[in-house]
Amino acid sequence: MFAYIKGSLEIKTRGYIVIDVNGVGYKIFMSETAIEKVGEIGGNVKVHTYLKVREDDMSLYGFNTNEELRMFELLLQVSGIGAKSAIAILSNITPSQFAIAVITNDVSKIKTLPGIGPKTAQRIILELKDKIKSEETISENTTLDSTKQETDNEKITEAISALQVLGYSKKEIEKAIEKVESSLSVEEIIKIGLKNLAR
Repeated sequence: MFAYIKGSLEIKTRGYIVIDVNGVGYKIFMSETAIEKVGEIGGNVKVHTYLKVREDDMSLYGFNTNEELRMFELLLQVSGIGAKSAIAILSNITPSQFAIAVITNDVSKIKTLPGIGPKTAQRIILELKDKIKSEETISENTTLDSTKQETDNEKITEAISALQVLGYSKKEIEKAIEKVESSLSVEEIIKIGLKNLAR
């Protein structure tokens, strides 16, 4: 219903902000990390939003980037994780770090997040990895030394998988990272990919 809300930031407090849009104040729940970065009181801000509707409640959740919103929506699809848990998780890990943890089966990283035990961490990995499309092959660059090529290709493949976890298609991702230096770390490749995908 609301893709984003843009207006004057009137309140910035623990757990939520209020944005004034033409005299109407929208209370938007956000992660602590997102609230810190949203802007200053009185300034104009733009927040990507998710409207949660239940019989007895309508709540708006806000995000500074589309990637945070995508991660939130993915977490809600995992059985046993609600909106408050998803927001708490977003306060403690970036979308790129989260995606890497999922595709590398890093249970220990995910179980350090608030409210997440070992079983839930395994469920998150299992359920979200299933969303990755199986087409994982990438074209080889014959100008590279074979050992280095293999390592670089592994990093590119890992970055593609991580971005797929965040809901992007393989075609979109390959276009976004086609000019990226494969010598960069997986997380750096993901960050550049996210920046290009946001354009």
